Order: sequence, then C-alpha cells, then structure tokens
Amino acid sequence: MRISVVVPTCGRPPLLKQCLSSLLRQNFDPSSYEIIIVDDGPHAATRAAVVECAAQLQENGPRIIYIASPGPHGPAAARNYGWHAASAPVIAFTDDDTVASAEWLQNGLQAFAPGVKAVWGKIDMPLEGTPTDYERDAKGLETAEFVTANCFCSKDVLEQIDGFDERFRMAWREDADLYFRLLALGGRVVHAPEALITHPIRPASWGVSMRQQKKILFDALLYKKHPTLYRQKIRAGARWDYYLIVACLIAFVIALPAGQTALAAAAGAIWLLLTLRFFVMRMKGTVKTASHIAEMLVTSAVIPPIAVFWRMVGALKFRVALI
Repeated sequence: MRISVVVPTCGRPPLLKQCLSSLLRQNFDPSSYEIIIVDDGPHAATRAAVVECAAQLQENGPRIIYIASPGPHGPAAARNYGWHAASAPVIAFTDDDTVASAEWLQNGLQAFAPGVKAVWGKIDMPLEGTPTDYERDAKGLETAEFVTANCFCSKDVLEQIDGFDERFRMAWREDADLYFRLLALGGRVVHAPEALITHPIRPASWGVSMRQQKKILFDALLYKKHPTLYRQKIRAGARWDYYLIVACLIAFVIALPAGQTALAAAAGAIWLLLTLRFFVMRMKGTVKTASHIAEMLVTSAVIPPIAVFWRMVGALKFRVALI
C-alpha cells in the first residue's frame, strides 16, 4: 500500500459518486492505494453510494473503506478519522465534489523527493461566460496555496503535528492551519501542478454570500495560532471599510431618533457612499442580470455588519484581538 486517499463527505451522495468514479479510474496500481470515505454525520444514502461503487469493482480494484463519523463535526475532524485509519505512508486528501485526473495519484506521489513532507497539486475550476460574484470568488481557490481539495502529506508528519485542528468546525482555514504548522515544522512543502483536480463550481442559492460570512469567526483562531503568517498570506490588515460602514450605520441609528439630524445625515451619506462603492467593486467584471444586480445591492448592504459581527464573535470565542 503506497497511498491512502481520504475523502470527507456530508450528505452529498451524487457528488461523492462522481468523485469516487474518478478515483477508481486512476492510472495507478489498484493494489497500491485505498480510498477512505468518512461520512461526517452518517447518512444511509451516502453509505449506499459507497457500497454501490464498491460492488462494481473487479477483484483487483482498490480497497474502499467507509467510516461513519459521529457528528457532524466538520471536515477537519472527518479527515482525522480518515488518515488515522489509513494503511499507507502517504495520505492524499480531496473533497467529495471534485474530479481527479487519471494521473493525480501518480503525479502527486512522484513529487515526494527526499525531504519533502507535503505536496499540493493544481485545482482547475472551469467557468464559462461572465461569472457571478459568488463564482468569481469561488474560482479564487485555483490560486490558493495548499488546499485540502488537493494535497498529499506523509502520515508520519501528520502524526507528529497531530493532524487537523478540529476546532475548525467548518470548511474554512483548517487547511491553512495545517499548512502553517507544516511550514513551522521545517519540512519541505512543494507544489506539483501535474497533480490535477477539477473542482466544478456548484450552483449557489440567492444571497449565499451572506451565509458564508459565519466562516470568518475561524479567522480569529488562525490568527491566534499564526499571527505572522496570517498577515503575510491571508490578510495584511483589517477591513477598515467594513468597520467604517458599520460605525456610520450605528451613528445613523442612534442620531436620528435623538434628533441629531445633521449627524444622522452625515453618517447616512457616508454609509450610502461606502456601500455603493462596495457594490460597484463587486459588480465589476460580473454578470449584469437583474437578479444578480438585486442580489449585489442587498448583500452589499448586509455583508459588512454580518462580517464584523462574526469577526467579533471569533475574537471573543478564541480570545484574540483580531480586527
């Protein structure tokens, strides 16, 4: 057994089956790798999908292991369940909504030259036509360093750093935390663009960007653990535009009923100008349909206070002064 593939999943059997299908088509000795599916908050349909794929294998196909993880506790915990159960010295991580190229495992494994502790491959997020703001933001994953949708780690290093930090309960920053700890360890972490994963951009419901703001609370945990690397690789400074927008909104809400009309007018005008600036920035280069324009207007007004709220929640929860 040369490599174990760990795939966390949670209630998405059709996507998982597509991912599994690509993992079973690897140009790699089937007896030399295994696929470990970790069901975060077990679903009968997910188990049935794994059993169905396993039943279609020939006798010489790779081993497929299904692990029911009590939860849901998030992808970090699910990945820990997976790599702890792995038999191989190298662990490959991907997500349940990806499609691996036929040479993914071979090219990823070849990048483990002497002294290399971890590898990250290339992610392709195909997109046709003019994107929405959500699609453009999602496509940014292509240029990210070391994401768990496409990475490889030696098992002994995972044991040394105790795997993923399970306090990251959502799919956000847990891969950056692992990456930063690998860098701190001093081992070589290299990029292997030949190890290709396709990550289709899934359709999203109207206003999805508002719900995504909750993830920001985990920025505080990442900053607490790695303040220097956070400023170097994640965000160099605070979103002062968000804070100014929220401050003006609060001033307007307080001043207006207090009869301070001049202050309320000034605060309201600054809030409106900054919000429109945010809206224009998000609309630039995106689709101009009526629905998307309406979504950007509403979410541009709502996102700054939601983002600041969750940033403060994270700062309090993890006891760190992150602005």
